[in-house]
Amino acid sequence: MADPSRYDFPAIQTTFPAPFVAHVEINRPKNYNSFSPDVFSSLARVFDRLSEDENVRCILLSGVGKHFSAGLDVKSASTSGPVSQTTEGEDIARRTWKIRRHMYGYQDGINAVERCEKPVIVCCHGVAYGAAIDLALAADIRYCSKDVRFSIKEVDVGLAADVGTLTRLPKIGISYSWAKEIVYTARDFTAEEAERVGFVSKVFETKDDLIKTGFELANFIATKSPVAVQSSKALFDFSRDRTVQDGLLYTAAWNSPMVQSDDVKKAMMSGVRKTKSTFEKL
Repeated sequence: MADPSRYDFPAIQTTFPAPFVAHVEINRPKNYNSFSPDVFSSLARVFDRLSEDENVRCILLSGVGKHFSAGLDVKSASTSGPVSQTTEGEDIARRTWKIRRHMYGYQDGINAVERCEKPVIVCCHGVAYGAAIDLALAADIRYCSKDVRFSIKEVDVGLAADVGTLTRLPKIGISYSWAKEIVYTARDFTAEEAERVGFVSKVFETKDDLIKTGFELANFIATKSPVAVQSSKALFDFSRDRTVQDGLLYTAAWNSPMVQSDDVKKAMMSGVRKTKSTFEKL
């Protein structure tokens, strides 16, 4: 079992409800789970640790309370960090370097979800605005409840989304025209629309149904060979931004040692014998 003390962060709640399954929740319900600087930094630390934790094979990501997340904590962002803290006469190049480093820190919190070696299932409910979309797009599987309201909100606060949405949204197999429309207008879109265009793969009546099914999927994935599942994620993500030929060459190099794993022998024999295999930690 994973050690809960390694995941003790005020803004992020991490529990381990079943063998090899972690549940990560944004834990600022009084602030609509908005993203403060602490949320971004805590996400990076939590997911980097989960990535290396041999006691974790699949992760469910959701929000505590009524909403997944209202996006960036505007009050916090406007009173802290290099964007809000100006020095009279400060050289523009030097200030720009500080702001860029600051943006990299925010991006790292979102990137940690994608670079995590384990599959991540995100469950969105209530409001999912701005940075919540960035976070959802970094996950492997997106589910939502019927009541959810999505919005890529950044245009309404005078900037372009800068922590992942504009990079990842065009690459999930949806209409480029639709993607540009919702970015340029910052309008809300519903669960039904999100499912229709392929932004999410399933919609559920309530948050309870959403989380229940998310756990069922996480538990099922956790029964599979971690060598096979984590290799599949690595190969998916590598191939996304490269040619088919590059992906095939990388896959052959990757799988040449992986096919020699005991997991392959166990899985094949369980198929022949009609039994259920268990796999060693990775």
